[in-house]
Amino acid sequence: MSELLKISLPDGSVREVEPGTTPADIAAAIGPGLAKAALAARVDGELRDLNRPLEGDAALALVTSRDEADALELARHDFAHVLAEAIQALWPGTQITFGPATDDGFYYDVKAPESREPFSMDDLPAIEDKMREIIRADKPLVREVWSRRQLIDKWLADGETFKAEWAQELPEGEELTVYHSGNPGEEGSWLDMCRGPHLASTGKLDPQAFKLMRVAGAYWRGDQKNAQLTRIYGTGWLNKKQLDAHLHRLEEAAKRDHRKLGREMDLFHLQEEAHGSVFWHPQGFKIWRALEAYMRRKMDAAGYQEIKTPQLMDVRQWEQSGHWGKYAENMFAVPDIVPEVDDSGAGAEPKVASDAEWMAIKPMNCPAHVLVFKQGITSYRDLPIRLGEMGCCHRNEPHGALHGLMRVRQFTQDDAHIFCTENQVVDEVRAFCKLADEVYSDFGFSYHVKLALRPEKRFGSEADWDKAEQELRDAVAEAGMANADYGWEELPGEGAFYAPKLEWHLTDAIGRTWQVGTIQGDRVLPDRLDASYVGEDGERHRPVMLHRAIFGSYERFIGFLIEHFAGKLPVWLAPTQAVVATIVSDADDYAHDVVRQLTAAGIRVESDLRNEKINYKVREHSLAKVPHLLVVGKREAEEGTVAVRTLGEQHQKVMPLAEAIAMLTAEATPPDLR
Repeated sequence: MSELLKISLPDGSVREVEPGTTPADIAAAIGPGLAKAALAARVDGELRDLNRPLEGDAALALVTSRDEADALELARHDFAHVLAEAIQALWPGTQITFGPATDDGFYYDVKAPESREPFSMDDLPAIEDKMREIIRADKPLVREVWSRRQLIDKWLADGETFKAEWAQELPEGEELTVYHSGNPGEEGSWLDMCRGPHLASTGKLDPQAFKLMRVAGAYWRGDQKNAQLTRIYGTGWLNKKQLDAHLHRLEEAAKRDHRKLGREMDLFHLQEEAHGSVFWHPQGFKIWRALEAYMRRKMDAAGYQEIKTPQLMDVRQWEQSGHWGKYAENMFAVPDIVPEVDDSGAGAEPKVASDAEWMAIKPMNCPAHVLVFKQGITSYRDLPIRLGEMGCCHRNEPHGALHGLMRVRQFTQDDAHIFCTENQVVDEVRAFCKLADEVYSDFGFSYHVKLALRPEKRFGSEADWDKAEQELRDAVAEAGMANADYGWEELPGEGAFYAPKLEWHLTDAIGRTWQVGTIQGDRVLPDRLDASYVGEDGERHRPVMLHRAIFGSYERFIGFLIEHFAGKLPVWLAPTQAVVATIVSDADDYAHDVVRQLTAAGIRVESDLRNEKINYKVREHSLAKVPHLLVVGKREAEEGTVAVRTLGEQHQKVMPLAEAIAMLTAEATPPDLR
């Protein structure tokens, strides 16, 4: 008789079972309800198939739909495989490559057979129907271990050249697994190579909980020199209710798309002549100026000194800072030359000499701020020094990654760097936590705080990283934010190459999260750029450099605000806070007087005296998201009143002009000045 395995369960109990017992067997022994609900298992922390035999003593936790993160990952992974199986069932000869789970679904890259055109949106309904057929068939998902040679031979025999190429590169000694959809050897069984894990069968998926969304071009292994494939995207969930909620969020997101609203509200535009750079229109730049004025007041009150630093610096400076080695592919470099001008007037000939000096456009402000700090002699008594800059930066983002205001090449940060002693770090970070909370509260945002820890590739000693990470933990704890109320979480491997960082993740009106604010504790850059201060002992010491931002970039924050508020910005941020519209031309003089008084009160106001029906004017200014429309006619002119139509409300309210001015003045006052 073989020795029994000891399996520890989350409740502290231990079960002794025969070798070869599966987590599914243990679930069934506990009860039929758990057997039905179990989707997979964590064995000593590793997520595994429910039917994979246990190999030794282990800690076992059964995964159900209540473990939503694991359950969604499994379901989306399975939906991807079902997608590939469905395509090959419908169009034999289709080659499959890979299909991972994504944040909200899955995709699979495939190559259509030579007999037909690449797959398109028109094919999706048929694929969905076939996927539901496979799910309802409740086909078992069976794991097997194969040799590398078996895999290569299988794929070559089936004409799967992409899979064969990948299999040939797999290491000889590694355990390689395949999964069958259906019992191996039976008619209709389908196979793919995959590390797993998977659900026990296709029937564990809800056939009404997925939707294929779109198709796109892709290249084999992401290299445009390779064969072009079709990527089919889907979204997948645990049940139809979750799917419907997601689709509703997508509909809301489409309505709130800042690019669409930016056009309707005449805020900005983008064009090919300046890829990834924003052309701000007068209305859009009013939002920018209101935000910039607000942030300047907050930074002034918090003891920051504003500076301005150059756009171009010698590449050698970036080499010394470490950015040229770690970040050069994201930087724009230009030769320090004067172009030769053609005497004919045809233009310049930008010939670059082999010995030309190179300059780089700054992708960030940090090294320049160190150079400002280094001017003169700094004493420990001068610290902390807080240097802020509304700094314009450029990063060489790929064209395909650019997205409206959210991902651009030219952007401006509400950037600042705090130079302080070792003993001041925790206090400064705690003060920043308080400042960030004030700002986000002024906008009505809830947020989560997360700590991004050291990445695999980094500068600095382990001791410095240990200290920097602990300082950030301590500061958040002292600020009262290291708890579930603030969504406190640590993110291994997600720090910058020079420092760990705290991140503020804001939640918008439709439940999306956006990483916005950040603060990083850096001991690397001051050392690389030889920054120092004179300590109490008369010796030179390295300052700690805290990198911080609250908005992040103005472009992205404005895009975020537009989508969060669906264009209906708070009155203090709205580019036009009120429009005075006439019903009849007899009220024109009174309208001018109303505009004059509102302007004198500091309200951003316009007049609309056009010979158009008032309903037309109401619709037009509603589309432009003007918060208040003040309608005036002959009666209002005689009585000194205005009829106020507020955006989003059904009825207008008639009130004396003085009362309307007081109301608008109160709403137009920035929250930090109320």
